[in-house]
Amino acid sequence: MANLQRSLPADLESWPAERVVEFALAEFSGRVGLACSFQKEESVLLDMLYELEPGARVFAIDTGHLFPETYELWRVLERRYDTKIERVEGAPVEDGLWEKNPDLYLAIAKLEPLNRALLDLDCWVTGIRRDQSPTRANAAKFAWDEQHDLWKANPLADWTDDDCWAYIRERGLPYNALHDQGYDSIGDTHSTQPGKGREGRWAGSDRTECGIHMTESAT
Repeated sequence: MANLQRSLPADLESWPAERVVEFALAEFSGRVGLACSFQKEESVLLDMLYELEPGARVFAIDTGHLFPETYELWRVLERRYDTKIERVEGAPVEDGLWEKNPDLYLAIAKLEPLNRALLDLDCWVTGIRRDQSPTRANAAKFAWDEQHDLWKANPLADWTDDDCWAYIRERGLPYNALHDQGYDSIGDTHSTQPGKGREGRWAGSDRTECGIHMTESAT
């Protein structure tokens, strides 16, 4: 289990994203993984991660309801980096469960697979940014994740959309084609519409998160 008493560098919050990724890899060697949702943030983080450690662990939760563009990017990234992104799946769910009981759907399709993927890790890396939503406004670049009982790194916490796109253009990185169709945030086909920030997620409901990331707080 990760050491809750681990002392973090006092100036870590001022570090650039690449240094935060490097720190996570060094401090938790062999027990750190990137949760990949195939959005622009992961295009950035995958590039940083694989440049530092080509064999780094990357996993993605496959609900079976991802967009065709997302599955295509998955294949493209594996070819580009000559790697295999670990597919983590939940138990099969009945058709229409999302409409009938979204909380149960998310528990089966997303939360249980994530918890399983994190079992042998001491730290996980995510693409959370503070400007994505009010629930993420205080996200730390590195903090103890009480919800999952391990450390959590958000190297892009202080990045903007423009920062992400500048990095992607500079490095010539592949990215999810849905971003060019007005989707700022991308999830399952049945719960995602075009929209700015995360307004296209959980359209028609007051939901802002699926439960993978609870309200973020800086330390």
